Amino acid sequence: MTASSATGAAPQQSARPASSDPAIEVSGLSFSYGERQALSNVAFSIARGEIFGFLGPNGGGKSTTFRVLSTLVPIQSGTARILGCDLRAATHALRRRLGVVFQSPSLDGKLTVAENLGHHGHLYGISGVRLRERTRAMLERLAVDDRAGDLVETLSGGLRRRVELAKALLHQPEVLLLDEPSTGLDPAARREFFEMLAALRSSDGVTVVLTTHYIEEAERCDRIGILDQGLLVAMAPPAELKQSVGGDVMVISARAPEALQQKLAHEFRLRAALVDGLLRIEHPRGHELVARLVDEFGDEIESVTFGRPTLEDVFVHLTGHRFVAGPREGSH
Repeated sequence: MTASSATGAAPQQSARPASSDPAIEVSGLSFSYGERQALSNVAFSIARGEIFGFLGPNGGGKSTTFRVLSTLVPIQSGTARILGCDLRAATHALRRRLGVVFQSPSLDGKLTVAENLGHHGHLYGISGVRLRERTRAMLERLAVDDRAGDLVETLSGGLRRRVELAKALLHQPEVLLLDEPSTGLDPAARREFFEMLAALRSSDGVTVVLTTHYIEEAERCDRIGILDQGLLVAMAPPAELKQSVGGDVMVISARAPEALQQKLAHEFRLRAALVDGLLRIEHPRGHELVARLVDEFGDEIESVTFGRPTLEDVFVHLTGHRFVAGPREGSH
């Protein structure tokens, strides 16, 4: 698969793919900011009509992936096809088929809700009756039609996110890209926002691709790709990823964790990973093992918890370190 330059006299590629193509197909994607490698040989495929999430801490590569797919930055290395079209060769044509919601608000607070959508529609050549119809339809779909004449700055965070989504969907995109879309929303508003995405997928067949560092949000995706330090370390449905962890997950706080780690290996043949001063053990029937460990090492154990694996446990299992925030990609 080769990509031709979109500059000079290179022909513009048609933006009419075969319906059997995946919505997005990426191979060998690498990207760096100066000396820092943000993405390294990343490859993935996203089906049409899928809700796909990139999960990872800040600095893991999520936002750089978003910037490449949304055409904000050009591909440095690798290939990408969206809706069957080469991202390099058909950039301008593809932009009309993408809807984008940025992490930072892109609404003008001094304009009304309807005015924001109106200006966005003009950018896509929508005007007149069609613009009014599309604006009314999207505001009704996102249940903000009663606020059409209100200034955006008077809306709550949740309502602003609804307007952002209405704006992104105004031109009827086939792929919706969202970068940390629920940042700043409370848990109830995040659940509501995601329910709206699922309804849009069901009714319009829109492919939804989002980045997130919220575990509970990733749980709602059809599949997720886990990014860490520029590497795609896993990609599967959330339930399948959790099943890949060996049984229950126990976390032990001990006075001398390294010494207890050695004792567990020697006396119980248990492999305990030491992560940020805590011992983590993956083992079937964790409740039975907890009783044995407390009985044997009660004086050395300060606390112990156990439960079924979460996506955060999957992240630790795959990377060897906790899911913590770091610097945002591209920051200097």
